[in-house]
Amino acid sequence: MLRRLLLPLLLLFASPAFADQTAELLEGLKAKSYAAKIAVVEKLAASGDARVVAPLTAMLNGRLHIRKSDGLIVVLEKKDGKRRFLNALTGEPLGPAKSRSSKKIRVNNRLRGVLRGALGSLTLFSTDPAQRLNAAQSMFKSAGADSLPALAKAYLNETNDGVREALARTLAAARLRHGTDEEKLAAAHILADYPDRGVRDLLAKTAQTAKGDLLVAVKQADASIEQRLAFFDILQNLFQGLSLGSVLLLAAIGLAITFGVMGVINMAHGEMVMLGAYTTHVVQVVMQQYYPGAITQSLLLSIPAAFLIAGLFGVFLERSVIRFLYGRPLETLLATWGLSLMLQQFVRSIFGPTNREVIAPSWMSGAIEITGGLVLTNNRICIIIFAVLVFLVLTLLIRYTDFGLRMRAVTQNRAMADAVGIRSSWVDALTFGLGSGVAGLAGVALSQIDNVSPNLGQGYIIDSFLVVVFGGVGNLWGTLVGALSLGMANKFLEPYAGAVLGKILILVLVILFIQKRPRGLFALKGRAAEA
Repeated sequence: MLRRLLLPLLLLFASPAFADQTAELLEGLKAKSYAAKIAVVEKLAASGDARVVAPLTAMLNGRLHIRKSDGLIVVLEKKDGKRRFLNALTGEPLGPAKSRSSKKIRVNNRLRGVLRGALGSLTLFSTDPAQRLNAAQSMFKSAGADSLPALAKAYLNETNDGVREALARTLAAARLRHGTDEEKLAAAHILADYPDRGVRDLLAKTAQTAKGDLLVAVKQADASIEQRLAFFDILQNLFQGLSLGSVLLLAAIGLAITFGVMGVINMAHGEMVMLGAYTTHVVQVVMQQYYPGAITQSLLLSIPAAFLIAGLFGVFLERSVIRFLYGRPLETLLATWGLSLMLQQFVRSIFGPTNREVIAPSWMSGAIEITGGLVLTNNRICIIIFAVLVFLVLTLLIRYTDFGLRMRAVTQNRAMADAVGIRSSWVDALTFGLGSGVAGLAGVALSQIDNVSPNLGQGYIIDSFLVVVFGGVGNLWGTLVGALSLGMANKFLEPYAGAVLGKILILVLVILFIQKRPRGLFALKGRAAEA
């Protein structure tokens, strides 16, 4: 790459001879003038010697002294009521410190600010790669001409690839601001390989004063970054759409099962999702009480617990209410709507109206930053994987198990299934329980990205029905395609139309689609479906 060819040239410009004059420079801190001390601190920071971190930190904290007996600059340490001197550069103990045996090197506010800046640049030489990375990134906007030698030395000494990339970016940015014409030209070409908005802002600012070849190079770098950022924006929208589609799939797949088999419009489906989320919260609270720190285990335990609780409640709901309302869709809709309100109030009376906290395990926290602002959050990645696993398990269950065979038989022709001895009423109950249990699994996933509250399910019930109707009632593959399609469409429309108008447009498009294909993308086949 062009960057690999130009970096040695940039370092040739930036790298002076790094002689070890730290000890001599340190003597300059004895000066009475604050301006002289500031000049010495800046030279110490520019040296890039990691040993000066300790004396500069001590100086900032008022612990850097001059020993009266021999004029040696030492660090005064107070520990367990005892005082002793340490060598300023090596930290070697130099014996006990008697009262009035040393004189403190004084600092003022301006010198304190210089010391803080110097210590920030010197973390480039920390033994911790995370600190070096943070220092390199933080200096991108603030690195001055006096920081160039330290940046160059840090780049030459760096062995970690990630930190080395950050140092190359920061060094090129500093050269673009403070270098000669040749250095600025080389830096502009190097920065073209870093497609992020910080680099683009720097190039735009440079273009205001640049002339000739530098202006051409800056504009070419900016155009290259703009093109790559547009591509990364598309990838980011694809990831966001995929994650939203996974959430919709988890929320809608249980509804697709119950709606497809029994034709029940279950307005309480969102409350099954809410029950799963609260089950996750309760399991975590119990685990923290008896097994503190077992966050990962509590989340894994919540998966079967949420499935069982939501599934058993679904079976109870079907046996006690819904089975008496088959063939009466309006009464079913009203009854399940009333049940949803009752469930919300029931949960509100137990847990209160406020949001409940569910702590994510460490492996679901954080994000993977690719480049150019493309960030893949770990919790979303885990939810995508979880949604795929749930979908595959359900597909295998329906296609290759005895229960799945009976459920498909009832779906295709209920009368014939009854005639061959299948107890369709219990298939209905178990199917409703299965759909409710899957909704509980959706609650476990949503507890990691959304607020656990009594109204949690209400935000997904309408979208779930849209997914089911668009994909094809009762068809799992249709639900998968419908969820991903609507998730992608939402995320690509939001930047242009906004969140609210984007949802309205999606609703209008689904209505127009249903006018042409009333049975959705993948219509069920069978005598009952064709009747």
